[in-house]
Amino acid sequence: MSTKKLLLIISLLLLIQISNAQESNKQKFKKLEWLTAKWIRTNSIAGHSGYETWSKVSDLKLSGKGVTLKGNEVIFTENLELIVNGIDIFYVVRLTGEKKPVYFKLTLLNNNGFTCENRAHDFPKKITYKRSGKYVKAVISGNGKSIDYIFVREKAR
Repeated sequence: MSTKKLLLIISLLLLIQISNAQESNKQKFKKLEWLTAKWIRTNSIAGHSGYETWSKVSDLKLSGKGVTLKGNEVIFTENLELIVNGIDIFYVVRLTGEKKPVYFKLTLLNNNGFTCENRAHDFPKKITYKRSGKYVKAVISGNGKSIDYIFVREKAR
């Protein structure tokens, strides 16, 4: 077999594998669609409030935003995404004022939640979302610390 034919076969096999991975990621994203809503934080400290909003951009992308308020003043925002990069799914965080986003690789997914990790990041190293009925518990953790965020799904108007 010639080298050109061998390279062509290898290229086709890689293309098929990537195509199958994309199909698999579409199925995984179906398990994440429950997140699309506005989620109101229920365990904020006194005088503060917060929420996350998530929307479906495409079959392979969810876009979100996290907001923390003190009274009526926004004191913290983060832009969030769940995206496909290569053959993996990532939870991407873009903090206001930061130049580069932080990528957390999806490491666990089921019908009621998911976990994303980035062991190289300072904090958090792990982000977990678990839903129970109309509630979601998001936990950021790493280096022996853990912070819980409890959300309730906002009722549709």
